[in-house]
Amino acid sequence: MKAFFALTFLALIGMTAIAWSIAPDAHRDGKTELTWCSDDNPMRRPQIALFNQMNPTLRLELDPSNAGLEKVIVQSIGGVGPDIFDCYSPFQLSAYVRAGVAWDLTDKLAAAGLDPRKLTWPGLHVDAILDGRVYGYPTNAAVNGIWFHKDVFDDAHVPYPPRGQWNWPQLIDLAKKLTVRDPQTGKVSQYGFMCDWTIDYTQFLMQWGAKFYSDDGTRCTLDTPQAAAAIQFMTDLIYVYKVSPTPTEEQAMATTGGWGSGVISLFEARRAAMAMGGRWWLCSMRSIPGLKLGAAESPVYNERIFRAYGKATLINSKSPNREKAFAFMKYLASEPYNDLINKQADGMGPVMKYSETDKFLHDPDHPEEDYNDVWRNLMKDAQPDQVSPFVNGPAVDRIITKQLDLVKMRAKSAAQGMADATREVNEHIQKQLKHDPTLRQRYEALTHTPVHSPVQ
Repeated sequence: MKAFFALTFLALIGMTAIAWSIAPDAHRDGKTELTWCSDDNPMRRPQIALFNQMNPTLRLELDPSNAGLEKVIVQSIGGVGPDIFDCYSPFQLSAYVRAGVAWDLTDKLAAAGLDPRKLTWPGLHVDAILDGRVYGYPTNAAVNGIWFHKDVFDDAHVPYPPRGQWNWPQLIDLAKKLTVRDPQTGKVSQYGFMCDWTIDYTQFLMQWGAKFYSDDGTRCTLDTPQAAAAIQFMTDLIYVYKVSPTPTEEQAMATTGGWGSGVISLFEARRAAMAMGGRWWLCSMRSIPGLKLGAAESPVYNERIFRAYGKATLINSKSPNREKAFAFMKYLASEPYNDLINKQADGMGPVMKYSETDKFLHDPDHPEEDYNDVWRNLMKDAQPDQVSPFVNGPAVDRIITKQLDLVKMRAKSAAQGMADATREVNEHIQKQLKHDPTLRQRYEALTHTPVHSPVQ
């Protein structure tokens, strides 16, 4: 098995080296080329163009095909990795740091007066900061509110959601009035409310007071009454209040699409009067003619808390261009970049002060968007997902999504689903520990419990 992984590692490096060897000369016009591994969101093109305009001695190019965690690590260790790359979660950040490919920028950013701990939205720090050290700069910020169709409300003579804080019973009351059923067949043509279970369950857990992990991160703690109540409420929106679609109904309504599909496209098609989503939905919705949109804060349950998410960009510590790549960190902190993100509606700019401006609130190109204060107010009370250094984030997502699907289909209760998810995540933690000496040492120091390594 070890020989297989070694050969795979060497093969990847070899293929990457060949690709780089046949690439055009990076210095053909005196400019230094920098490669950015990021997703292929169409918004990246203007962002890259602005960077190149602001840095005439550099040429930034996008590489969306090698943006995976394993590819970045293997190629960087082999000396052929990207100059900069995106980090989407604390687990990824930990993996990059432990692999030695994330450049520690703490002192450089502080010397440049760009410390993200002081300037950027706190909810984004988990993707850039680990154990007090700064390894990147937040790229954009997101938090979910409630989108609604103003014309749907107007036609039904239903008042818009209130500005400012409101609660879930208020949303349910509106959603019932806006759910349209055929009186003969009972078939629903328009639901009052939709959300994406695989994404939004985290915010429900937060509001109901549930915790993903123990304070030290050594075990999953979703087998609690609070977690069960949060997921049960999501289930009740479907089967008790009947304002959201069942899995079968959602599948029947599903539309195809490229960038921005699923709940977004269903909402765009007016199959829901309200939907939970972020400001970045506008990247898709601005292209749909005839939409008359409004936005409100997400309702609250026990406390005013919302889920922050986004990403950060890191510099490859092994890149020969890492010093020049630091220009990209300065770019992320700059006013032009933040203004561009805010204008594109690619979430919100990472630096807080650039959202405290009139040009953020009122875009002359989109005067109909009179709700930008909603996103700013939500971000001020947004917190990141609780994380554990002992889990693989994608693996945990798969575990929890599987259980949520079963609950959503009523194949098991919310309490049983959360109990099973907890058990599986804790089993995953133990597997991780047995194969990672560094994590195992950290775990044993916290728990004073030995972990038996696998038989070699």
